[in-house]
Amino acid sequence: MIKRELFNEEHEAFRDTVRRFVDKEIAPHHAEWEEDGVVPRSLWLKAGEAGMLCCTIPEEYGGLGLDYLFDVVVFEEMARSGYTGPGFLIHCDLVATYIKSFGSEEQKQQWLPSMVRGEAIGSLGMTEPHAGSDLKAIRTRAVRDGDDFVISGQKVFISNGQLCDVIVLATKTDSSAGAKGVTLFLVDTSLPGFRRGKNLQKLGMKGQDTSELFFDEVRVPASAMLGNEGEGFQLMMTKLPQERLAQAIRSATVCETVIDYTVAYTAERKAFNQTIADFQNTQFKLAELKTEAVVGRQFTDKCIQLFMRDELDSVDAAMAKMWLSNLHCKVVDECLQLFGGWGYMWEYPIARAYADARIVKIAGGSIEVMKHIIGRQLIADYRRNNA
Repeated sequence: MIKRELFNEEHEAFRDTVRRFVDKEIAPHHAEWEEDGVVPRSLWLKAGEAGMLCCTIPEEYGGLGLDYLFDVVVFEEMARSGYTGPGFLIHCDLVATYIKSFGSEEQKQQWLPSMVRGEAIGSLGMTEPHAGSDLKAIRTRAVRDGDDFVISGQKVFISNGQLCDVIVLATKTDSSAGAKGVTLFLVDTSLPGFRRGKNLQKLGMKGQDTSELFFDEVRVPASAMLGNEGEGFQLMMTKLPQERLAQAIRSATVCETVIDYTVAYTAERKAFNQTIADFQNTQFKLAELKTEAVVGRQFTDKCIQLFMRDELDSVDAAMAKMWLSNLHCKVVDECLQLFGGWGYMWEYPIARAYADARIVKIAGGSIEVMKHIIGRQLIADYRRNNA
């Protein structure tokens, strides 16, 4: 198979560290965390001590100042393990990145060191009951009152919602201005008026806390604003390619992992006096899935390279997210079929992978939104080139 060329010896040594951490600190406890619907805060502290959180944060803010590939290693190894409880990706790739990119010096000093250590857990507060992919339609209001803003509203499907200490919160500061009325705030969850709703019961990713959040006249200082007033939608758009790339990275890794343990299972499981792998249908099916997984991996790695050169645009990211999300769901479905009845049992990793997979067509922008982004650009390019 095509050899990956992204990583150097330091990245691979770090990968070994992450794998040992997963084996020691996560694997023995994850089934219990799935029952609880949340991982303990102590795990975050251990991950911080191991250098697994916010790898790209500069040293002056408590980080190691490493390149993006160290974050990629963490995302890949968590995806490969199949343990979806720890919400490290949201914390590192989105919340810390928003603060690093758009935060004031005061905000960076306040939050980034404790996020690197795992003492403060970050969450992204965008989705609402009436606004999912359509972020312009959010209703959470932030009204200026002297030197403060008073925030009222509700968020839903928020990862790390039960644990979070800081939220990158999308609000409307001008309800008549559409996208230009959206403003981001860093909200400290210890403030009066903030309330966590129930920990939502999901189809998959059962160990990761996902919550409703309520804001009842939460008063924050104007200094908690992330960026400038009315710039929130623009800031979110600049980070969506990174979020969608992370989704593609996870899906590419899950595809490879699921195929690997399906090959191992079918090579041992017998039916009609031969192994499942001896059947031509099994070989053909696995050959198709492996080929598509290799294609997906190469495209994903190319997108990682583009991102690291600051050249990944929204359309490329949308294509990566769309292709890998669809492939992710296809692979776990068709591989589960090769496990037969055992594939439906929760004790088998393929069952967890199947349940965890379905969200990837929704999270980070639905597949339909990705198609709209790609198709709209195709038509725009044609009209511009033929004007």
